[in-house]
Parts: sequence; structure tokens; C-alpha cells
Amino acid sequence: MQNQYIQAIEKTNIISKTDKDGIIIFVNDEFCAISGYRKEELLGKTHNIIRHPDVADEKFKELWDTIINRQIYKGTVKNLAKDGSTFYVNTTISPILDDDGEIVEYVAIRYDVTKEVLLRESLLKKEIEYEELNKNLEKRVEAQTKELKKLNQTLEKRVSEEIEKNEEKQRVMFWQSRHASLGQMIANIAHQWRQPLMELNLTLFNIKKAAQNGNDEAISKFYDESMHIINNMSHTIDDFSNFFKPEKVKHYFNIGESIKESIVLLESIIDEAMIHIKCDLDDMEVLGITNEFTQVIINMINNSKDAFIKNGILFREITISAKKEGEFAVIKVMDNAGGIPKENLDKIFEPYFTTKYKSRGTGLGLFMSKMICEQGLRGSLDVESKKSTTTFIIKIPLGKIG
Repeated sequence: MQNQYIQAIEKTNIISKTDKDGIIIFVNDEFCAISGYRKEELLGKTHNIIRHPDVADEKFKELWDTIINRQIYKGTVKNLAKDGSTFYVNTTISPILDDDGEIVEYVAIRYDVTKEVLLRESLLKKEIEYEELNKNLEKRVEAQTKELKKLNQTLEKRVSEEIEKNEEKQRVMFWQSRHASLGQMIANIAHQWRQPLMELNLTLFNIKKAAQNGNDEAISKFYDESMHIINNMSHTIDDFSNFFKPEKVKHYFNIGESIKESIVLLESIIDEAMIHIKCDLDDMEVLGITNEFTQVIINMINNSKDAFIKNGILFREITISAKKEGEFAVIKVMDNAGGIPKENLDKIFEPYFTTKYKSRGTGLGLFMSKMICEQGLRGSLDVESKKSTTTFIIKIPLGKIG
């Protein structure tokens, strides 16, 4: 039975013996297989035959100091095979003593950990890549932030020019409304990044865990997920930058794409407020300034969100449709936030009229939305309220306008 145990150990471990001077007197087949040497090439030699040049002399001094003092040495050793390849083994070296306590030989039992070590090295390399990605991302955020500030300055200049061309009071109100949207959108960037940053942290943890388990496939999967998250964060910056790009010239834009852009910009607010948005959008183009129409939709979604919260609505739903009716594109935004009291229905488009707390509203959102629909899009904006629902109706001509 003892021989069976010995055979089992020799077949599952890498074993060698040396005399007290470190000369190899026995190696098993596993030792020959991993090193690439035949037994005849190893017997009578020292373990320097497989010593890797990268291993410092201090490492071997520590090993010999340990076993000479009749202590067991344990450690991971980097070795060089006959064909020049590198392999790593977890090594346990035990001194064998005679009856007088003198060392007569050393027995080394090893097992191959090359795959695990290479996985750790791969993980370290990818961590360095992550650091570089983060640095590049920080630079991109810094550059985009500067661009946003520059766009804001350009926006203020545009507002000044409009004030000179049109009625001063109305243009001042437009500036106030747009400037408030800028502050809100910049806050949304930080808010919208919280979830992906948490996901990125979790993915990095999963990569380390997968490396410890030797799961190379999982490491690759989590690495791809991290890149996807970082790209989405970068796209978020681009989305907010595009929203604030100043536009002076009217052009034909797709209504459905503009509505979807509004939803993307408010995605974090919509999710946090647990609002379900249903869309039914025909493919239509109208002439105008797309960013201004996007702002109209944003104002309506924000108003619905505030009404849901104020009225304590649990099941929150907004339905947005865009349909062709004759020569018009008709956009309807309906919510189930409790409706508008009859006494307020005729006032909601008046400047500075608001039912919100002063800290939550300026009373300019719907007023400016109506101005954009009538003057910028040559259309109309109306409202209907029935029982618990409110519907805003936008009509925009589809033909060419002057």
C-alpha cells in the first residue's frame, strides 16, 4: 500500500531529490516533462540547470539559508526549460535528517502554477491599460467641459444678438430659460455617470475574482464589458455637448430622433423617478432648430415628472406620439400625473406662472415652449386636461415655410 501512495504522489507532483550538496540524485517523470530534460541530463547536476536568469541571487540565498537550518522552504520559483520557455512552480523543499539530526538529502515537491502566474501578469497588464484609459477619459472630460463652457459663452452671445433684433423682454426670458436648462443638464451629467461608475467598479472586482479562479474566458468577457461602459460614458458627454451647440440656421430635422434625444438626455431622471415612457413615432421631418424642439420635449417631461411627485402618483406613464395629419406633424405628450386644475388651464402658458415651489420652477418653461412652437416652428402648442391626464398637442406644418 505504501508503494501505491508513493506512485500516486510521483504521478501528480514534480519531485526531485538532491544530496546535501545540492547534486540531483533523483527526478520523476513529471520533472522531466515540465523541464524538457531527460533524467540522464539531470542526474549529477544542480538545479542551476533550470535556473531562470531573471531570478536574483538573493532568492537562492534565502532558499539555502532556510533548508541548511533544517527548515522547510516554500515559495513560487521561476524556472527555464530546456527549450528556453519559462515555467513557474510552487515549491516545497524539505531537508531529510539521519538519526543524529544531520542533513543527508533534500526532497523537493513542486506543482505547476504557470497558467495562474501568467493570468496574474495578464491582469496586471490590463490594470495598467485601465489606468491609461482612465487618464485618457479624464482628459476627454476636461476637454469636453471646456467645450461646454465655450458653448455656453457662445450661447450667451447668441442671446445678446437676439435681444438686439427682437423685443428685449421676450429674449431676456429666453436666456433665463435656456441658462436654467444648462445648469440642469450639467448636473445630469454627474448624475447619469453614477451608475456606470458603480458598474465599472463591480466589473473590475469580477476580473480579479476570475483571475484568482484561472477563468481566462471570464476575464475577457468582463474586460469587454468595461470597455462598453467607458464608451457609453464618453457618448453621454457627446450627447450633452450636441444639445448645447448653438444653431442659428433652420434646417429640416427628424422629429422622432429629436424626441429620442430628449429622452436620452433625461434618462437618469426618468429612471430615478420610475417613469415609463411609451413612444409611437412616425418618420417625419420639419423645418426649424432641432435643439429648440428638443428643449420643448424636455420641458414637458420635466413638468410631468414634477407633477407625478407632487401628486403622489405611483404608476407613472408618459405617452409620446408623432403622427402625420394632413399637412401637419402632430405631436402629443400625455401623462397620467393628475391633470391640471381648471382655474390654471388658461394660465399655464403665461410667463412666470408656475404652481411649483420657487426653487423648482421659473414659470418660463411652457411660455418659451409655446414661443418656440409658434415662432421657431411656425406651428402651435395647446393643452387638454381630462380627469387624471394632461395632453400637450404640438402642430407643425410639414411643407416648406418662409
